[in-house]
Amino acid sequence: MNKKISVEIQHFEGCPNGPKLISNVKSALAGSENIVEYNEILVETDELAMKYRFRGSPTLLINGEDFEGLAEPEKPSLSCRFYVNGIPSVQDIKQKIIPV
Repeated sequence: MNKKISVEIQHFEGCPNGPKLISNVKSALAGSENIVEYNEILVETDELAMKYRFRGSPTLLINGEDFEGLAEPEKPSLSCRFYVNGIPSVQDIKQKIIPV
């Protein structure tokens, strides 16, 4: 039996990039619900930031690995996330989740 791919978004309310990344991830996952386990984690406190080793909002993890390979911070905090090439696109997410 195949193990499902874990896709997780960590974010906080009010993050301007959160809704866009969530939308892109959901579009990328459309039709692959049988192979993907999707979770959204709302990180609202410094305690939760520490618990999840928060890299900033929004963070996309695939099988526990950061989308861009960003290491866990030494001192996680409630902060915004910067993506080098901008918010990951639907196509970029699909390529990482379901390689051709």
